[in-house]
Amino acid sequence: MSRYDHTKYRPFPPVQLKDRQWPDQVINKAPIWCSVDLRDGNQALVDPMTVEQKKRLFQLLVKIGFKQIEVGFPAASQPDFDFVRALIEENMIPDDVTVQVLTQAREHLIDRTIEALQGVRKAIVHVYNSTSTVQREQVFRMSREEIIEIAVSGVRMVKERVAKHPATDWRLEYSPESFTGTELDFAVEICDAVVKEWQPTPEKKIILNLPATVEMSTPNVFADQIEWFCRHIAQRDCIEISLHTHNDRGCAVAAAELGIMAGADRVEGTLMGNGERTGNMDVITMAMNLYSQGVDPELYLADAQEIVEVVEACTQIPVNPRHPWVGELVYTAFSGSHQDAIKKSLSQQKPEQGWNVAYLPIDPQDLGRTYEAVIRINSQSGKGGVAYVLEADYGLKLPRWLQVEFARVVQARTEAEARELKRQEIWDAFDQTYLSNPMLAELVSYKLERSDRDYLTAVIRQQGRSGELQGEGKGALHALTEALKQVLDQEIQITEYSEHALSTGSDAKAVTYIQLKVGEQVCCGVAISEDTVAANLNAVLAAVSPTLATVETQAA
Repeated sequence: MSRYDHTKYRPFPPVQLKDRQWPDQVINKAPIWCSVDLRDGNQALVDPMTVEQKKRLFQLLVKIGFKQIEVGFPAASQPDFDFVRALIEENMIPDDVTVQVLTQAREHLIDRTIEALQGVRKAIVHVYNSTSTVQREQVFRMSREEIIEIAVSGVRMVKERVAKHPATDWRLEYSPESFTGTELDFAVEICDAVVKEWQPTPEKKIILNLPATVEMSTPNVFADQIEWFCRHIAQRDCIEISLHTHNDRGCAVAAAELGIMAGADRVEGTLMGNGERTGNMDVITMAMNLYSQGVDPELYLADAQEIVEVVEACTQIPVNPRHPWVGELVYTAFSGSHQDAIKKSLSQQKPEQGWNVAYLPIDPQDLGRTYEAVIRINSQSGKGGVAYVLEADYGLKLPRWLQVEFARVVQARTEAEARELKRQEIWDAFDQTYLSNPMLAELVSYKLERSDRDYLTAVIRQQGRSGELQGEGKGALHALTEALKQVLDQEIQITEYSEHALSTGSDAKAVTYIQLKVGEQVCCGVAISEDTVAANLNAVLAAVSPTLATVETQAA
């Protein structure tokens, strides 16, 4: 038998729920969020966080807006215990934040946990034990009744100990670990027993956390499990149903979203999805998914770069540049057609009509990203992207015909150098091609006499040589092209013309774009000047410069 043999696996059994309601539900408000970065995320790290790193991450979580934060497993390690004590003794926990700690349902661990929480204002004690079929039968070799007794006795011990500390506002969270691998009727049976022992009220609910400790099915089956559980659990009005999905199948966010649609109230996860094996549910992704649908996620994620930097520094795990919503490249378009669509959409946005831009599901500026990062130029890019960069950074509104020509210049360079061009390099290429090329002819001075026809006298200089041109026509441009005809002995026809102001005020500059034909050759020129006429004349001179360079001009 091949080592790669799919027949040794069995499909996950579907849930018998013929009248499921969750597919018709819509998420219109944020769930209760609980960050588990400092516990689940930390225990998954090659090098667990130091106390100082944990403090930094805790402060970020508070700043983002988490009101429930699982801060560790204080009975499992001294660093976790010390961190919990530091939070309390250094008064780092805001009044509106509840810290949560994890413990197994074992007496000495529960005692150590309560010790770690001495003096805290509000706390959630999170008790768990494994309930799945494979754990019961192959690991613990226990009956259902024995597993239930572990859970109930653990809850009883917590209840007895917290009663001795009435100054703290205590809540209980119970997790049937590996819920997804637990028979649904047994999951309900053990949770009913826990609820009965704790005796919650509608005003002070117990949290029942249903973890996909291992993601074993498609998200729709998980949603069926959650809806089935919500329908069958007793005292539903005294319970918050919580989700804790993992990403073994790459569907942790989807499973959590469908789980909320199926009736859950609360979601546990981590920033950027760090966690055991392939990771936990990514709170950033789910929160931003809500945001993109016009739902307030109730988490403040506007400074995405700070979030990324803190998470990377504390976990020592780099954030993938294609990470949803906050990755470095997720709003970046290299494709020419994408760039063109983004550029055109951005130019037509009307705030009162809501955001609607091709390829950008949200406005990157909402997360502190600049439009500079949206369009980047490599060999796959086209005229739209190049034009966007020049307009966004330098105010140049290139007409389409010039976009086409200059895009060829940029593409030739990106292909030759086999790399992306930075925005400054794109400007440098434009400047060298159209404005600062040493072979360009330029206007030294001009005199324009207007009557029925315009008479132009212009002194020009090219590559150290100067000469005078004289011509007449209907306007300055016509007069100049007539003068150039005499010098070049060729027909000159202006085929495209565009101009716009680069700034406002008394010292405003204008830019002129000219396309013309010298004989059968098509040429383009660009010029910038505070004098609009001078900009027009210089643009024509720039366009004819290659041909003019071949003609000997007489010294003035």
